[in-house]
Amino acid sequence: MSTFPEQVPHNPEQQPSGEPTDSPASDPLGPENVPIPPAEWTGEPEEPSPQPGSTSTASLAAPDDQPLFASYTRPELIALREERIPHMGHIGILILLVFSAFVAINVLVAAALHAKLWGISTPAQAQTDFHYALITQAALYLITFAGCLIAFPLLWRKSFFDGIHWNGAFAIQRFARLVSAAVICFFVAMINGMLLPGPTDAPIDQLFKAPGAAWVLFAFGVTLAPFFEEMAFRGFLLPALCTAWDWSLEHLTGTPRRPLDQNGDPNWSLNAMIFGSLITSLPFALMHGFQTAWSLGPFLLLVFVSLVLCWVRLSTRSLAASTLVHASYNFMLFSFMLLGTGGFKHLDKM
Repeated sequence: MSTFPEQVPHNPEQQPSGEPTDSPASDPLGPENVPIPPAEWTGEPEEPSPQPGSTSTASLAAPDDQPLFASYTRPELIALREERIPHMGHIGILILLVFSAFVAINVLVAAALHAKLWGISTPAQAQTDFHYALITQAALYLITFAGCLIAFPLLWRKSFFDGIHWNGAFAIQRFARLVSAAVICFFVAMINGMLLPGPTDAPIDQLFKAPGAAWVLFAFGVTLAPFFEEMAFRGFLLPALCTAWDWSLEHLTGTPRRPLDQNGDPNWSLNAMIFGSLITSLPFALMHGFQTAWSLGPFLLLVFVSLVLCWVRLSTRSLAASTLVHASYNFMLFSFMLLGTGGFKHLDKM
């Protein structure tokens, strides 16, 4: 093994044979024997030394050039989650929360009936008593909502309101346009009432006849009811159905998966949004069927209103927007009843 250094370009002082010339002995610590600084090297590119806080050049090397145990010596990047939420699995969790709240409320109602609270002792009487109707419904909403605030942020790794696409700032910015959508729904309701009137003695009419009940129903109908109904139907069911449509199409036809938007929310196809809106509107209308004695006119009106709310929710990407439209629509209906009955004093005119 040769001890000579690597071949360098021809030097005039070198012998023609290529062998190095003998040089006189010199001081090994003299200036001529000090190594040349890297900046003055020639023939090979200078490799920059890593600086603190900068990315090492070793990470740019090919995988075969990486040292053994490299993955143990530097942290790996965590891949972003590509989950589309909410999906049908989250609907199942929501149903479990609703069922748990329903069981708890029924236990409380049974205890209240046993104690003959407000003079009510049978379930049939409780169905038409506004104390039981409103308190049980409000309790169902609040218990379910509390469960959602605990369970879903743990699953989604984001806040609950981000997961259901609340986006309240957008609703405030588009307040006038959203109220105009509620006005359209209100005029359709007036036309529907003339062409397809509902029954004159529906269960919801019985609730209004109790003293003071109309004002409580008014407050409930423009606050808690719109929020929780929108949370369940347009916050969970509608986006889950849209995602289920696109997911099914991707797996059946091999269609490429639609990427998430810049906020990490799903981008649904038009067919998915149409499908989700139609299916969401049916249970929404059926949920109010008991209150209107399952009459056709109010059922069709509720389907129409639900389709408008779905359109608002999907077009604005804001659940707060559809909640504002829903609350405004209910406010107009109750205000019309308020004016028509002289401040709820003549409920026989309803």
